[in-house]
Amino acid sequence: MSSVGYYDENADRFFRDTVTADMTALQHRFAKLLPVGGRVLDAGCGSGRDAKAFAAMCFDVVAFDASAEMVRRAQIHTGLEVLQMTFAEVFWQGEFDGIWASASLLHVPRTQMVEICRRLRDALVPSGVLYFSFKHGTSERFVDGRTFIDMDESFVPDLVAQVTDLSMIELWMTADVRPRRDAEAWVSCLAQRNA
Repeated sequence: MSSVGYYDENADRFFRDTVTADMTALQHRFAKLLPVGGRVLDAGCGSGRDAKAFAAMCFDVVAFDASAEMVRRAQIHTGLEVLQMTFAEVFWQGEFDGIWASASLLHVPRTQMVEICRRLRDALVPSGVLYFSFKHGTSERFVDGRTFIDMDESFVPDLVAQVTDLSMIELWMTADVRPRRDAEAWVSCLAQRNA
């Protein structure tokens, strides 16, 4: 089973487990770097939790996910059109003030990570902001039908450095906000496309 297949088969449970996770602090940390009413891409939107939050902040939100079942649930939850596509199909050029990739790039194979991040950079306007997060670690794991790419504080700056015209703003650690998952650590990064 692929990671996408996992989400198609477990969409109801994943939706329930993630849709109410309190991401407010991270959302606001990202949003304060964006222009009022700016355009935001929720890349790998899952339940649509964050896309809905950004729309409520009056951003112009576009969202996508690779899983057809997650797309269906995200559309119902957000009231937005949600595209079904993969990171490899990202095609926009200079269209977004911010891109939010919360816990979604972690399924991209390590060998494709730089290319995918370049696609996301290209989708940003000059000085646009990219947020992404990974489970903290250094391994590539296969768990319950999903591939996970873990990253730590040393790998993330190296990744950003390999993406031309992208500069790191901030790197920090957080605990998982989902119930009974607070022992799990995440590494978060804000980066900016060079003007």
